[in-house]
Amino acid sequence: MSLFKIFDTAGSALAAQSVRMNVTASNMANADTISSSVDETYRARYPVFEAVLRENMAFGEGDGVAGVRVLGIVEGTTPPRAEYRPDHPQANEEGYIFRPGVNMVEQMTDMISASRNFQSNIEVINASKQMMLRTLQLGQG
Repeated sequence: MSLFKIFDTAGSALAAQSVRMNVTASNMANADTISSSVDETYRARYPVFEAVLRENMAFGEGDGVAGVRVLGIVEGTTPPRAEYRPDHPQANEEGYIFRPGVNMVEQMTDMISASRNFQSNIEVINASKQMMLRTLQLGQG
């Protein structure tokens, strides 16, 4: 397996974790939004990943390149929280406002996990780069 394929694999993971961090940041930013109906209330979003294996048949090579890609982003199923606030300007006819069912602890955990995953893949790229440089230096001695 070529060392260059490591960059493809780690690069796909970096792209996926970047999407995960952006979606999580959006969830956290919208956690305190308020609406006057259940249908208009923000719902947490989550990326869906898929492991991929691309076969590289060029030049007779049969080894594949593994990676990850984002299939899409789905909405969470946690229902909005109704809060009785008849004095609020966005309250509905019954006096309720609705807040997103975003769990901040879950979002922070997801953000930390994505960040660590991102850092790990950066380390993979750096280690691969160092191995390639050392391989090139073998013939110079």
